[in-house]
Parts: sequence; structure tokens; C-alpha cells
Amino acid sequence: MEPVERAVILKEELDALRPISKEQELRIMQKFRLDWNYHSNRIEGNSLTYGETKALILFGLTAQGKPLKDHIEIEGHNKAIEWILDIVKGDYPLTESFIREIHTLLLKESYTVDAITAEGLPTKKRVEIGKYKNQPNHVLTNTGEIFRFAAPEETPAMMGELVDWYRQRMNSTSVNPILLAAEFHYKFIRIHPFDDGNGRTARILMNFILMQFNYPPVIIKTEEKQQYFAALRQADSGIFEPFLNFIAANLVQSLDLMIRGAKGENIEDPGDFDKELALLEKRLLSKKPRIEKNSELILKLYDNSIQPLFNAFFEQSRKFEKFYNTLDYSFVANNYSSDDMPDAISEYRQKVNERTSFLTIVFLFKHFKYTHDKNFDFHSSVSVLMAENTFTVTSTANIYKIEKTYHDMLSSSEIGEIIGSELKRHKDYIESHTDVS
Repeated sequence: MEPVERAVILKEELDALRPISKEQELRIMQKFRLDWNYHSNRIEGNSLTYGETKALILFGLTAQGKPLKDHIEIEGHNKAIEWILDIVKGDYPLTESFIREIHTLLLKESYTVDAITAEGLPTKKRVEIGKYKNQPNHVLTNTGEIFRFAAPEETPAMMGELVDWYRQRMNSTSVNPILLAAEFHYKFIRIHPFDDGNGRTARILMNFILMQFNYPPVIIKTEEKQQYFAALRQADSGIFEPFLNFIAANLVQSLDLMIRGAKGENIEDPGDFDKELALLEKRLLSKKPRIEKNSELILKLYDNSIQPLFNAFFEQSRKFEKFYNTLDYSFVANNYSSDDMPDAISEYRQKVNERTSFLTIVFLFKHFKYTHDKNFDFHSSVSVLMAENTFTVTSTANIYKIEKTYHDMLSSSEIGEIIGSELKRHKDYIESHTDVS
């Protein structure tokens, strides 16, 4: 059975169970709201885990070591969801003002982000909340091609046309809500009307349309991110059915969850228990007495976190050595420095004590080989800063930052994320400074 047909049948089954008791409805919608907040933001790069997202939304607890921006994103997204859950109960029209209001709630405050020019060059732009873009927001694809959205001067007219198209379809006697919601999502993304937040806004608007027809919201999970983007790329090529089926298949999952909830059955995902356990552990750890650093703790940290991190960073970063004429690297700790790598990392172990306050490994790649008209260098570093009760790991210019107590060590996945962020930044930098299309 095709996903759209399956969704329609499940909707009929759900309607037969209505009205759902207030208690069950609140339980179901809280589950949707938490999943929606976590996955929609995670798809866009938010670092908060499911447990941290839940702790922030339900208890106002912030995640130690996670960027403030990530907390602001979750809070704004949750406000936007709460607003549409409230107004969808009435006869609230979908207008351009409505769309801009969602964007305002979603982003909360204006900020500056990295961007590329129409020529593919790196630049900066100011993201203004609730306002259409005033600069191009094209993106660089994996193949090196620039994918172009609507130009800023085209955007107001195209958004007016989109809303008019929606009203005509909405008022049609033969309207298919699933097709309408999926098409609106895609048309909105093709315009990309805002400087940032377009993906999250598109998913909110799609779900608002579905909920107008008494469907539950679609939750596009982080694990399906690549499938989601691939379906959008197929739609860009004129093949829309895979995207429609992708949205419908996820709607089937939401309908199944809502039916189980309406029957009073368990609605938690199999992995939710692990997420709850992780949240419990985090809350228990926050109750532990604060530990001040001492020589024994710092040595343990060095053996189990710092040395593995620095050794891995040294080995992985050297993969870029072949692209440059010269490579300088050094290990720095307090008043100690050495370019005898990687031996310096292991040798410094004898000097670690409670007075050790920072350690850094620095790479300077000089004179890129493969350009004739311009030459450039690249700086990359990972640092560990040790305060009295916590230690902080940062990459170049705090692009990646994580803070932990001395109760904790870096996990292998955290080490991978730190190094991976620097390697990706280096690769992206080379691509932005060369013609590799």
C-alpha cells in the first residue's frame, strides 16, 4: 500500500477514536512536541541531546558545556510550536504575516552568520527575524555547485504567490491535505525567503497545514536527515513523488503513535528509555559535590582524555600536509612548548600537576600548493583549559566547545566530534578558496 493511501486509512481509524480524553491528548502532544523540537533542530546542527532538550523544555535546565545559541534555538522553536498548537484550534489563516510571526518566535533575536556570495565567496550576513532576506542565500552543494534560491528582490512577490496558491488549494473541495502540506513545504524551501531558519519554518508550516485537517504533525527524525535531503533534491530535479512518499511515510508513523495514545497504550520509542536514563544520570551528577582539581585528577584526565585527544588530532590533521609546502606544529602547556611531536605529548605527562591550567596543540599549514593566483595558510588548534571545578575543550576560535566536570572524561564520540569539526572546517576552507567544481 502506498504511504499516502495508508495515512488516509489510519486517519479514518484515528477519527473513529475521537474525541480523545484530555489527559491522553496532553500526553500525546507532549511527546510530539519534544520529538519535534529535538529532531527539527538536530537536523540543522543543534548539539543538544534528546535528554537535554527535554530537560530544557520541561524543567528549564540548561546543558553544561553546550552553546547558548543551541538553547536559544530550542526555546524559540518550542514557543513557535506552542503558538501554532494553540491557534490551529481556531480558524486562523495562513498569511505572510503569520509566516513572519513564526520566524520571529523561532529565532527570537537577530544575529550574524557565515554565508557565501552569488560568486561562491565566503562572507557574513545579518539575520533579521521576521523579515525576508536582503542578500542571496544560495548554498554550496557537495559537488561544489552553487544551488540558487529565489533572489531577495523576487522573494516578496513569490511569497505572495505561494500564499495565494495555498488558499486556492485549501478551499478546493478535492483538496488532498497530505499533498498540500508536502507541496507547500517544498515550494517554501525553493524560495528560501529568510536568511536563516528556513528548514525549521518549512516543517512548522507543513505541520500547521496537516493539523488544520486534524492530522498529527510529521516528525522528520535526525536518522532520516540524508533521506529527507535526498528526496528534496529529487524534487529539485522535477521528481516530486519520492518527497511526497517520504512525508506520508513519516505521517503514518505519527498516526500510529496517536492511535496507540488514544487507546491508552505505550507511545514511547524503544530508545526513549535510554534517553530518560541519560537524563537521570545527568541530573544525579549535577547533585554531586563539586570536585576541585588536584594532581591525581589532572593526571587521570591527561591519560584518559587529553593524550588520546591530542594524539588523534595530530594524526588526523596531518592528512592535509600534502596540500601545503610547509607544516609547523607545536604542543604548548603553561610555560612549556615543544615542536617535537608527537613525543612531546607523552613526555609532558611527567610535568602534569594541579597547577597545569591549559594545554594546546597547534597546526599552521603554510602556502597551499594547488593555486597559482593566490596563496593561503590555515591555522588549526585544539585546547584544554582547566579551571578549579571544570575543564573545557575548544577548537580554533571556540568553533567547537565542550565543558565537563572532573567527574567525567571525554568519550570517544566526543573526541571524534571535536576532531571532526576541525577537519571539516579545514576541508571547507580549502574548497571555499579554490575552484574545485
